[in-house]
Amino acid sequence: MIFSTIINFFLLILQTMYNNILTSIENAILTITINRETKLNALNIETLQEIKKAVDAVQSDKNISGIILTGAGSKAFAAGADISEFVNFNKKEGTKMSADGHEVMNSIERSAKPVIAAVNGFALGGGCELAMACHLRIASDNAKFGQPEVNLGVPPGYGGTQRLVQLIGKSKALELLLTADVISAHSALEYSLVTDVVSIEDLMPRCTEILNKIATKSPMAVAKVITCVNDYFDNSKNGFQTEIEEFGKAFSTADFKEGTDAFLNKRKAIF
Repeated sequence: MIFSTIINFFLLILQTMYNNILTSIENAILTITINRETKLNALNIETLQEIKKAVDAVQSDKNISGIILTGAGSKAFAAGADISEFVNFNKKEGTKMSADGHEVMNSIERSAKPVIAAVNGFALGGGCELAMACHLRIASDNAKFGQPEVNLGVPPGYGGTQRLVQLIGKSKALELLLTADVISAHSALEYSLVTDVVSIEDLMPRCTEILNKIATKSPMAVAKVITCVNDYFDNSKNGFQTEIEEFGKAFSTADFKEGTDAFLNKRKAIF
């Protein structure tokens, strides 16, 4: 109880550093809420940097087992980038905007803590890209997904052309990217863009349920799984070799000793 109070007090202080997101911790889960409801949680540059800062801040915190990323209200997870912010950008500014956005998405994708996108409503453009950077995506039944950037005369700039292909395959990804079609939550489930569709009331409980289940596993092994899977899609890495190396390293850890001892002695592991 005392520890929980201290954590929440720390977050209250930390919250003053953010203008566009809210953070809270409950039962070892950090929830990051994009707090721009009147703008359908559109992602301006500052908002993306705040999300990255919040994710990075807990990477070495053993008291945090997972992260939920969501949007304020029930209409939008994030309805895209804030177009008014970059409408007058030139080539140099646009390139920097994309590069900085990739850095944010990569930091989420590489998080050692599992990150679930709780997609409540619209996830369009940068919002869809943000959801795809998370390790898992759970959608409310009113969620909508799409990459409508071609309507603005640009391709996606935050990894949409890459992660959408990874998640749903080249042909279907090209169809959505080229037509700018917006799809329903149930279509997203059919395409494997999301792993589950629930009512808006059940969205956060479902995400919490999954993270609580993951929290019973070895945090070291969970982090290694994320690293290995990411390296499969990294052209500069050999994911198979990464798996060999991470598997071997695990044998010298306390988590391995605890996990195998628990299995052999038919008891629940305590990591």
